[in-house]
Amino acid sequence: MLHFFIHYGLHFLIFPGLVAFIASKYFNQSFKRVFIIMLLTMLVDIDHLFTDPIFDPNRCSVGFHFLHSYYAIAVYGILLFYKKTRIIAIGLLLHMLTDFIDCII
Repeated sequence: MLHFFIHYGLHFLIFPGLVAFIASKYFNQSFKRVFIIMLLTMLVDIDHLFTDPIFDPNRCSVGFHFLHSYYAIAVYGILLFYKKTRIIAIGLLLHMLTDFIDCII
């Protein structure tokens, strides 16, 4: 149960809140806008719908689902270099990090 709260806390509260706070305090961005963008990056989990079973608590998402593949992660890394996509890239990469933590626990 603790694992569940840590995983979804990172996905929906900790990382979005932290990035939105930093962006608003140091980069003159709207906290609300950045927070919403970070939450929208959770839509990357739509690739889970293309597997059977859709949710498997013992499966490592990173490297298994196509939007969690190493190629996709490389694209997310490239998006960091463009100002217009930087917040999205940060959200996607932190999402992958959170999912990767599940792989090593």
